[in-house]
Amino acid sequence: MNSPEIGIVVPTLGTRSEYLNLCLKSIREAGYSLVHIVMPLSASLPPEITSDLYDKVIDDPGTGLAAAIHAGLGTFPESVRFINWLGDDDLLKPGSLETSSQALREDDRTVLVFGGCDYINSMNQVIFTNKSGMYAVPLMRMGPQLIPQPGSLFRRDAYERIGGLNTELSWAFDLDLLFRLSHMGKLKFLNRTLASFRWHEDSLSVGGRDSSVREASRIRKTFLPSWLKPFSELWEFPMRSLIKYAGTKVSARKVSRLPL
Repeated sequence: MNSPEIGIVVPTLGTRSEYLNLCLKSIREAGYSLVHIVMPLSASLPPEITSDLYDKVIDDPGTGLAAAIHAGLGTFPESVRFINWLGDDDLLKPGSLETSSQALREDDRTVLVFGGCDYINSMNQVIFTNKSGMYAVPLMRMGPQLIPQPGSLFRRDAYERIGGLNTELSWAFDLDLLFRLSHMGKLKFLNRTLASFRWHEDSLSVGGRDSSVREASRIRKTFLPSWLKPFSELWEFPMRSLIKYAGTKVSARKVSRLPL
């Protein structure tokens, strides 16, 4: 069998073994890929995480999540052309990696593909589905970021040409990556649900919602044309409030779906 062309990094602290087990199994069911786990030296994989679920464990450099992911993405062999990461509590849909990688092979101008994403709670119940669409690409420049990172797949050579993730960012480094990749080629929507994002208060992006919203706002301003930047607070202030309100509504919906 040929070497995998796809590489997926899973950053973890090794403390959520049930979620991690489901995550790794979902990657194996999504398509032929290499799976590199990035975790701190002080942590160890629980016994239920068997060696068939991953290919390598990489030491976390200990300087933040973006740095951990970037370190993992740099450890794949040259045969790996398409890459992404997946949170240790998130899931890929069966066959999704085959679908996304084929879309990249068919169009050299496309640097990243993305699709729909289910939002699930701790009981694996679907709260709602972000069906997104191509409108999410122009929208991210002045509005909410609706391109799901889970389930997306991007070209490794494009990632390396832009210098990888901005490791100085703590929350919205995926948005920053999208902006910079969009300067390298097309971001393409696939009309298929590719992943599940687990919405719970232990999740980094959920628990740090306020900080994430503020950082995303700063990133959007950075990529604006210079003549627009002085006016950006006219829409950024209400947009920050709207995004935080939407997150609160999703959390309330999550609670309403829990069994009594």
